[in-house]
Amino acid sequence: MKNLFSWQRLWPHLVAVIGFMILSVAYVSPVLQGKKLSATDEIQAKGAAREVLDYNKKTGEWSWWTNSMFGGMPSYLVAADYPTSIPTKIGQGVNKLLPAPANYFLIGMVSAYVLFLVLGAGGWLAAIGAVAFSFSCFNAINLEAGHISQVIAIMYAPGVLAGVILTFRRNWLAGAAVTALFLSLELYANHVQITYYLGIGIVILVMMESVTMIKKGLTKNLVMVLGGLALAAVVAVGTHTTRLWNAYDYTKETIRGKSELSPSAKKADPKKGDGLDKEYAFTYSYGVGELLTLVIPNAYGGASYGPLSNTSETYKTLTGRGVDAATAQNIVQQLPLYWGDQPIMGGPNYIGAIVFFLFVLGLFIVKSPLKYWAAGVIVLYVIWALGSSFAAINYLFFDYFPMFNKFRAMTMVISLAQLLMVLVGVLALAAIAQKKITANELQKPFLISTAITAGLMLIMALLPGVFLGFKGVNDPQLGQQFSQMAQDQAFGQQIVNSVVQDREGLMKGDAIRGLIFIALAAGLVWFFAQNKLKSVVFYSVLLLLVIFDLFGIDKRYLNNEDFVSAYVVQGVTTPSPADEQILRDTDPDYKVYDVASQGGPFNSAQASYFHKSLGGYHAAKMRRYQELFENQFFTEKPNMEVLNMLNAKYFITPDEQGNKVAQPNPQAYGHAWFVKSYKVVPNADAEMAALRTVNLRTEAVIDQRFAAKLEGLKAGTDSTAKISLISYKPDELIYESNSGSEGLAVFSEIYYNVRDEWKVTIDDKPADLLRANYVLRALRIPAGKHTIKFRFEPVSVSAGKMIDLVSSLLLVGLIAGAIFVESKGKKNV
Repeated sequence: MKNLFSWQRLWPHLVAVIGFMILSVAYVSPVLQGKKLSATDEIQAKGAAREVLDYNKKTGEWSWWTNSMFGGMPSYLVAADYPTSIPTKIGQGVNKLLPAPANYFLIGMVSAYVLFLVLGAGGWLAAIGAVAFSFSCFNAINLEAGHISQVIAIMYAPGVLAGVILTFRRNWLAGAAVTALFLSLELYANHVQITYYLGIGIVILVMMESVTMIKKGLTKNLVMVLGGLALAAVVAVGTHTTRLWNAYDYTKETIRGKSELSPSAKKADPKKGDGLDKEYAFTYSYGVGELLTLVIPNAYGGASYGPLSNTSETYKTLTGRGVDAATAQNIVQQLPLYWGDQPIMGGPNYIGAIVFFLFVLGLFIVKSPLKYWAAGVIVLYVIWALGSSFAAINYLFFDYFPMFNKFRAMTMVISLAQLLMVLVGVLALAAIAQKKITANELQKPFLISTAITAGLMLIMALLPGVFLGFKGVNDPQLGQQFSQMAQDQAFGQQIVNSVVQDREGLMKGDAIRGLIFIALAAGLVWFFAQNKLKSVVFYSVLLLLVIFDLFGIDKRYLNNEDFVSAYVVQGVTTPSPADEQILRDTDPDYKVYDVASQGGPFNSAQASYFHKSLGGYHAAKMRRYQELFENQFFTEKPNMEVLNMLNAKYFITPDEQGNKVAQPNPQAYGHAWFVKSYKVVPNADAEMAALRTVNLRTEAVIDQRFAAKLEGLKAGTDSTAKISLISYKPDELIYESNSGSEGLAVFSEIYYNVRDEWKVTIDDKPADLLRANYVLRALRIPAGKHTIKFRFEPVSVSAGKMIDLVSSLLLVGLIAGAIFVESKGKKNV
């Protein structure tokens, strides 16, 4: 393809990208004033990463271990840098093109634009599809919540799909290069769950396309195509070897890995031996009726809590019972409007009424085999998103499909279903614009599609109560609150009835809204197909309608009020008086147990921002650590010795006014201690049970797999033995011990040793690391004075860096080769 980089070819795409940039910034205009998005999960992430980032800032090095959460854990999924991975640097650079979160919308639009160009849609239609995909409500809501890696992974997904389709449809080398580039950026996002779901869809596509080529007798070409895709996958994965290797090893030790406890000893889902607990994994599942929110956003009330107007039934009920107007207005600003079964709802995953219409139209008029693939995969994704509501199928997937049980909140897969809905819609527009279907041929499917989509809106606007109840599981509690407040049982029920009426009203309003957008879009399409509208008018008006449709719903959840000044964001991480009191302690490695943070110690990383916390906020906690607390502490009789052996030197508790108070714990065992004896137990069950029966300060509980390394040891013969921490770094701890005889020391540090990552030396000579008390490290120490060093050195990092570099160079070579071939106009398929 000659003149590949001529100005004539490039300028329309540059204009489109500039337009995407303007639209992205316009949506989040407060970023132009230097304001930042105040997202809960992003603030949590800052707390989790604080120790690692501070260490990097101070030393220029990255620690692959942090003690700031859950007593200590690998920092693989918290904060890290991969200097030899070129896609990581590209991803970081792209993220800086615009202030966040405008940059993420831009990524999604450019990625989808590439996909629709590959599909032959043309610049205008590609731009319309790009906007429809990037600004789907799911993305806005997740940005508002701070689920940044998830959104980035979703935004790069169209580019990966573009590369695969290009490989099959036109040019295997160019397709392999595009696939490798976007897949490497997809993996940079570091959200394996979205990548997994995307990968399943792509595997189905590859199988379908391969069968088609075989039927056409293109077996030799198929070999080249599959070879190109295999090369792309290997190169892309190779550029993130360190990241993926780290995650693979760590996952085996997290709540997604296998438990050593027997079914009778486990507290949750005792039938499951590997992966997440089923109940936990399916906590977030769509109800079948909730699929309506794809096209009618307020069908289930919107977010968990939302506002009503002064014309609402609830407001009228409040003021009618004597509540003053100001108080009533405050009350209706935060009411539990979502009435589905999910515990928390950030908002509906609205795809857009216009996209819905175009998708249904595409099912009738698109002749490309991609339509059948997209429709089938959409059905699969929707079934997965239904979770426990479609248990007959999803539980089978969970129990038997590879890796499926490693993930929770499968509702997020709906984002990829939405991408494919946009894809079918764009193909429908392309078929009309490129005259692949005549006006007469279009008439019947057009009328059917309009009847289906507009008819659904009309029915739900006129008769919503026939199909939906609008009553939530928490409504009785809501009624009870108002009854107690007014000391009137009837008043509480009146409020509930009013809220139910308002939910129905919200549903009707959005159904009518959707009906209007469908009617406008359908009218545009019809007049365009009849050659009664010029192309530029059709495209520009349709683009504006898509923007108004999606922005109107997105702004309910991600709007200017979500942006605050940098000073306010910084204030969230300002230490409380309790934090300041604890921080005066010069000990480098004590632990803090915070029960005063909102959500509890295991749902908040606030303490992690300031201290080495025994709690934290992360979806990948170590399974042993989780099991320790479930069996020893979150019980009717909490075993306080668990906190003592973990060196909980301070507790943070709330006082009567809700202020945080620091309470010293003089019973904490300290950094390390020699035990007088040890008890060898046969398995994990016995080890867990023994933690309640032995004095953990003087006796260690050891699994029998470590017994051979203790042969001949007689612990406890020297009562004057001492051991102390003399140097602290997140990934390096140095102790000094002195004892008159050989002994066994237990350290208040979390045991993790999948591939012997913790290198232990005594006087610079290698020593065997043991595990004690289910989660702690232990060491057999000779008599005399010794220096003991723990150094975290994952082989996945040392070996992975070189593979990252080699693969990155191969990626550059692959892209350069594809550009060279394209510029010469050579075809390789």
